[in-house]
Amino acid sequence: MRLVPKNAVSRLAGALTRWRAPAPLRLAAMRAFARRYGIDLAESPELGTYGTFGEFFARPLRPGLRPIAPGSDVLVSPVDATVSEAGLSAGGRLVQAKGIDYPLAALVADEALAARLAGGAYATLYLSPRDYHRIHFPLGGRVLGWRYVPGRLWPVNPASVRTVAGLFAANERLVTVLETPLGRCALVAVGATVVGRVRALYDPAVPCTNLPGAGPRRHDYGAPLPVAKGQELGCFEMGSTVIVAFEPGRVRLDPRLAPGAAVRVGEAIGGPA
Repeated sequence: MRLVPKNAVSRLAGALTRWRAPAPLRLAAMRAFARRYGIDLAESPELGTYGTFGEFFARPLRPGLRPIAPGSDVLVSPVDATVSEAGLSAGGRLVQAKGIDYPLAALVADEALAARLAGGAYATLYLSPRDYHRIHFPLGGRVLGWRYVPGRLWPVNPASVRTVAGLFAANERLVTVLETPLGRCALVAVGATVVGRVRALYDPAVPCTNLPGAGPRRHDYGAPLPVAKGQELGCFEMGSTVIVAFEPGRVRLDPRLAPGAAVRVGEAIGGPA
């Protein structure tokens, strides 16, 4: 993978997923993908409603399938995923895998934000190809701003996570900064090989990721954007990883949030410390 032009390959793959292929070819590709990864097609609209493979990959769910756990201070999963790691960012560092950690400041590309979150709870959530690929707000509150961080596009599968040091802080990512009933929160959507784009849905002005020649960008809202818990935050136009990080002493994660555990959007995963 070190020799593969991962960003260029990913842009090409993204372009192909946005190609409006003839309907028979498009439907055959979607059915083959669903069979290969065991996707439950009953959870989403009919295949004929998608104009591109990318629309199918970032497909919505039928209403009511992911109820949102009630309570303004009840933290819910922002994605359907498998827990990669969870715990506290002791010394401002997050565990990537056994024997590998990396600095929170490098992940969020904001020293002041990282200092505020250091020592708080965090969870790393891996989305496999079979998962639902939209991201939801884990708590209600306000979007204070975002940071777009260009980078590499290593795979984020378990094998890469165990072998590529600092993977999540090296890959391209979009950081959304929130003020919530449980304090400040950073939600980081991490790009990966063949991820065509990470796209925010709360503000059309937020740039899509994986743009050729793009530099880092940052925006802080003069008037923060109000959002509801469970509202759609964005989507992956191919799969990847989401990391959520909180201020110290504010959030207690559910003890079952251990590596290998499965979580679904809207499911309670923590609460006040």
